[in-house]
Amino acid sequence: MSTEIVSHFIAGYPDMESSLETARGLAEGGASYLEMQIPFSDPSADGPVIENACRLSLERGCTVDKSLELMEKIHGELNIPVFLMSYGNILFARGMKSMVQQAKDAGASGLIIPDLVYGRDEGLYALGKELDVPVLPVITPTIPAERLDEIIGLEPEWIYTALRSGITGSLTTLDESNLGLLDRLKPLKTKVMAGFGIQKAEQVRVLAPHCDAVVVGSAIVRAVTEAYNQGDRARNAARLIIEDLLK
Repeated sequence: MSTEIVSHFIAGYPDMESSLETARGLAEGGASYLEMQIPFSDPSADGPVIENACRLSLERGCTVDKSLELMEKIHGELNIPVFLMSYGNILFARGMKSMVQQAKDAGASGLIIPDLVYGRDEGLYALGKELDVPVLPVITPTIPAERLDEIIGLEPEWIYTALRSGITGSLTTLDESNLGLLDRLKPLKTKVMAGFGIQKAEQVRVLAPHCDAVVVGSAIVRAVTEAYNQGDRARNAARLIIEDLLK
C-alpha cells in the first residue's frame, strides 16, 4: 500500500519565491497533496514553528492576494491537489462568499478552516456546497460520539483528524485514543487525512494503514527554516524531508 502525504507549507515563507520552491520540492519528494496556509497574525491551532513562520511571512510582505496568486501558480504548474488552510478572520475580512470563490478560482481542492466548525461556521459549509469547494471538517480524538455522527452525516469528501487536541508541533504519541478514531472512520466513503505532531518516518508507517493520507506540517517548516538560515535551497530541504518520511 502506498503512503500518501499531505505536505503543509506557509505562503510567503521564508519568502514568496522560496515558498514556491518549497512547493516544488515537496511535490518532487513524493507528496501526494499540498496544504498551503495563508499566514495569519493570531492563529489558534499552530504551534511555535508555524506561528513564527507566519509572522515572518507577514513581515516580509505576504498578503492574502499574494497567497492566492501563489496557489494559482502552483495549481497551474504542479500536477498535485492543493488544499487551502486559513482562519475565519481572513474569510470574514474579505467576505465569506468572495473568499471561497477566490480560493476556487485559484485552484483549491478544498478548504481547511479549523476555527469555523460545522454548525458554528457562519455559512462556510453551505457556501462550499453551493460553490463546489469541499470544506474539510477538523475533528480530534475527544470528539463526542453524537458530534462525530453529525460530521459523518455531512458525507464530506475528506475529514481532517487532528491526532490530539491543542496546537501543532510537538511529537504525537500514536495509540488507541487516536488510531481507534481513525479505524472507526476507515469504513466510510469519506477519505481521512490525519496529522498534528508527525515528524518521523516511523510515525508515517504506523499511521498509513489507518487513514488515506498523513499530514506533516511543522517538521517541513522546520526543515525549510534550517536550510534557509544556512543559505541552502528550500526546494532541496522540502524534497529531502518528504523522501525521508516515505522511507
